[in-house]
Amino acid sequence: MSSLRILFLGGTGTISTACVRAAVAAGHDVTVLNRGTRHRELPPEVRTVRGDVRSADDIRAAMGDDRYDVVADFLSFVPPHVQTVLDAVEGRTGQYIFISSASAYEKPPRALPVTESTPLRNPFWQYSRDKIDCEDLLVAAHRTRALPVTIVRPSHTYDETLLPTMGGWTDIARMRAGKPVVIHGDGTSLWTITHSDDFAVAFTALLGNPAAIGDAFTITGTHAPTWNQIYGWLADAAGVAAPEFMHVTSDAIARIAPDLGPTLLGDKAHSMLFDAAKVTRLAPDFRTTVTFDEGARRILAFYDAHPDRQVVKPELDAAFDAMAAYAARAGA
Repeated sequence: MSSLRILFLGGTGTISTACVRAAVAAGHDVTVLNRGTRHRELPPEVRTVRGDVRSADDIRAAMGDDRYDVVADFLSFVPPHVQTVLDAVEGRTGQYIFISSASAYEKPPRALPVTESTPLRNPFWQYSRDKIDCEDLLVAAHRTRALPVTIVRPSHTYDETLLPTMGGWTDIARMRAGKPVVIHGDGTSLWTITHSDDFAVAFTALLGNPAAIGDAFTITGTHAPTWNQIYGWLADAAGVAAPEFMHVTSDAIARIAPDLGPTLLGDKAHSMLFDAAKVTRLAPDFRTTVTFDEGARRILAFYDAHPDRQVVKPELDAAFDAMAAYAARAGA
């Protein structure tokens, strides 16, 4: 493939940083537009523009008089965000890639594995419903005026900076302090978890690909451990030989800590397996290369090297104490 001119809206997030690096490695000319509040290192070839992606004027200023082959939007979450971007880029790009979410697929899923033809419906999580509304806007624009859109649905994608558990670093601190760590349900549900470097392989294959226009793609790896395994690998990486895990129903967790409810009931409480055959046809090199046993070691190495990132949230810590007490009473 010849070199493409690509504008990333974002470019320094968990997923988008890996995609920027992969695009540069593929020989593309990459510009990123963001507010400059995150400080992940990008390749020196990347042109960085400071601006507000919520401003069509800022997006136009970043583009200047140029036409971009691809605009990749990692920062739109509700339809007005999408419309702002379209106001600035429509007619000036050969492909608009919208990052949606696999959490938009119906919950609970009626059949596994989930494919791109699985209905989009999530009654539990507003974030997912907003992504569905964004997709509806874009599909209508493609049908009525041939907007060259590609929709990408990642599931749980991480790098060394992102702990995948409910409590994040609070869970690790509890493990190391010998306090009970709460796992939702019985911990045996299967959860597809994908390293951002693997995700970026499939994403890069969609860039400027005519076969991707007007279509949607789930991008996940094939690695789907249980939550008990995920927490166990983190405990091993944290040097905790005998962690105390307590299993609490997702409904009880949502009652005690309502902020955790939508992501649990609308996503993580369900076994989620995905069929990635559709994107793999366009990205034959895409596969899982980083499983979470290795991912956990990378995460703990990063956090142990960055004490400033080891933030325990007191309210969440207290909520976990309440959940553990609830579980102990229920099991008595």
